[in-house]
Amino acid sequence: MPEQGNGGRRGGARSGRRQWAVLAVGALVAAGLVVVVVLATGPMPGPTSGPSGGRSSGPPGTGVSGDNDASGPARASAAAAFPGGLAMQPDADNQAARRAAEARADGERTTAARIDVIAEQPVATWLTDPSERATRQTVQRVVRSAEQQGRTPVFVLYAIPDRDCGSYSAGGTSEEAYLPWVRSAVRAMDGSHAVVLVEPDSIAQVRVCERLGRDRLRLLDRAVDELHGHGLTVYLDGGNEDRVPVATMAGWLRQAGVDRTQGFATNVSNFYRVDQERAYADRLADAVGGDPHYVIDVSRNGQGWRGTWCNPEGAGLGQAPHVTRGTTRLDALLWVKTPGLSDGTCNGGPAAGQWWESYALALVEHRRRD
Repeated sequence: MPEQGNGGRRGGARSGRRQWAVLAVGALVAAGLVVVVVLATGPMPGPTSGPSGGRSSGPPGTGVSGDNDASGPARASAAAAFPGGLAMQPDADNQAARRAAEARADGERTTAARIDVIAEQPVATWLTDPSERATRQTVQRVVRSAEQQGRTPVFVLYAIPDRDCGSYSAGGTSEEAYLPWVRSAVRAMDGSHAVVLVEPDSIAQVRVCERLGRDRLRLLDRAVDELHGHGLTVYLDGGNEDRVPVATMAGWLRQAGVDRTQGFATNVSNFYRVDQERAYADRLADAVGGDPHYVIDVSRNGQGWRGTWCNPEGAGLGQAPHVTRGTTRLDALLWVKTPGLSDGTCNGGPAAGQWWESYALALVEHRRRD
């Protein structure tokens, strides 16, 4: 109880003694009632721990810790997570823009105009080179460009050890080099308000690549520690509606440290429609708890699922990437995958990550138009 002032009034000594006697009796009665209540109901519960060993987290991007209560950490609004909107890539990193310029220089104006449909949209910058120096240079270049635009850069960390479980996008750093690599990239991003998508496929792939197991989740949890508190907005890998059961994915996200991030990303490099992915993402967010937010990759989902994830025929560009109004847990629809880059040597494609012009032009031809 707060102390009560005497309001400037003073009574006699006898009156004061009578008042203190009454107060003392009242205090004893109140104490007795508290004892009775405690004995009847048992001890009062203490603070609950969060899913990551009780670590607390404040709003992403602030670096301020808050109480990790049953409702989870506060998440930033969509506008705060993406200040100024989505930044365009600088020309040095915009593969579609470079190819359009080459086509225009060669007099291929129709081809250039079609590729411009891709080049003129903000696309995420993937960090795939195990070299710390090369990665810092890319980050610094993209951050400078975004600052000049007054917009938010989006990065994708994609160098985790045993990347893609040895499949088309195999590679990444060594085990001992990964966290120093993340730390180096974070130093280059520090204070930039960048959005960082952490290792697409890294969690969902645990289901089909059992050797990754808990070591992968522990490594991601440590990567989240490196990312936390540097003015960055972080999303973990949330798979998609057709990869991992919701309850399983929710448990893995908690082990990977989702309580210290803005949330998760879905449909990265895939083809599922927005309405399907939103329904899945909302179920996943409910299962995770704490009201995590999410983003969806819509770069190639204009025609929906085409029967395979690897260079499917008939796929088309999705709707233009943009930040939402922030009335739901969906923060943004992004172009995470660069349209026109191959998924791998499947369905006639070149190596993963290589520009495949005929496929890029087909994506433009079949793009969503409404």
